[in-house]
Amino acid sequence: MSWLDNLPFGLTPEQVIILLALCSALLTVMAFWSALVQRNPLASKARQLVERRLMLKAEAAGGRTQTADKAVSVMRDVVTRLNLLRSQHADRMSKKLARAGWRSHDAMVAYLFAKATLPIGAALIMALLLLFGDIGGGLQSRQLIIAGGVVLLCAYLPDIFVKNAADKRRKKLRKALPDGLDLMVICAEAGLSLDASMQRVASEFGRSQPEYADEMALTSVELGFMPERRQALDNLSARTDLPGMRGMVNTLLQTEKYGTPLAQSLRVLAAELRHERLMKAEEKAARLPAMLTVPMILFIMPPLFVILLGPAGLSVVDGLKGIGFGGQ
Repeated sequence: MSWLDNLPFGLTPEQVIILLALCSALLTVMAFWSALVQRNPLASKARQLVERRLMLKAEAAGGRTQTADKAVSVMRDVVTRLNLLRSQHADRMSKKLARAGWRSHDAMVAYLFAKATLPIGAALIMALLLLFGDIGGGLQSRQLIIAGGVVLLCAYLPDIFVKNAADKRRKKLRKALPDGLDLMVICAEAGLSLDASMQRVASEFGRSQPEYADEMALTSVELGFMPERRQALDNLSARTDLPGMRGMVNTLLQTEKYGTPLAQSLRVLAAELRHERLMKAEEKAARLPAMLTVPMILFIMPPLFVILLGPAGLSVVDGLKGIGFGGQ
C-alpha cells in the first residue's frame, strides 16, 4: 500500500477510484454512441468528389488559381461577416445556381457577394455623379430617376445573370436529351446497368454536350454511393428542372419498381422527346411569317415602293414641269 501514499497531485485512493469510474462511464457512453448512431457514408465520398473537381479546375486554370483563390477568400470573408450564407434567400438560390451548373460553395459566395455589393457600389457611383457631374440633362428629378434605375438594375443583375445561364443550360439539355436516351437504349440492350449506362453516356457526350455529360456523370456517382437510388434520380430532376428529364426519371423509377424492360421504356421516351423537339421546330417555323410582318413593313416595303414608284413619280413631275413651261 506504499504506492497509494505517493499519488500525484495529492489525490487520495477514493478520488482515484472515482476518476477511473468516470473514465469508464465516458468510454461506455462513447462506445454505445458510436454503435447506435447511424453513420452517413455520403460525407467522405462527397468531400472526395468536391476535392477532385477542385483539383481538376485548378489544373485547367493554371496560373490564375492563386489570384482566383485570393478573390474568393476576400468574398467569403465579406459574406461571412454579413451572415448571408444562413439566410433563406441563400437556400433558395442554391437550387437556382445548381440549375445553372454552379454547384460549388464558391459560386454561392460569389453570388451573395455580388448581390450585396453591386447595389451599394452603384449607389455610391451615382451619388458621386450627382454631386460632381451632370446626368440626365440637368433636371434634378430626372437625375434621381436615372440613379434609382441604375441601382435597381444592379440589385437585380445577379438574378438576371443566373436566370439567363439556367435557361441556356436548360435549352442545351433539352437538345441533347433524345440523343442521350438513344445511347442509353443501346447500352441497356448491351447488358449494362443504369450506373454504367449513364457513365458511358457521360464519356461519349463529354465533348459535344458537356452539360448533359456533367449531369449524367454526377447522377451515376450518386447512384453508386447514395443509400436510395430514388434520391439520386430525384436530385437529377431537381437540378435540371426539365419536363423531358422528369419523364426520364419517372420512367427509370417505374422500371425499377415494376420491373419493366429498361430499353423498351427508354426507346419510347426517346421517340416522344424527338417528336416533341420536331413539333417545337415546326411551331417556330409557323410563327416566323407573323414575326417577319413588322420588319417587312418597316424595312422592306418602303424601299420597294421607292424602287417601283420612284421612276413613275419622277416622270410625272417632269411632265408637270413641261406643261407649266409651255403655258408660259
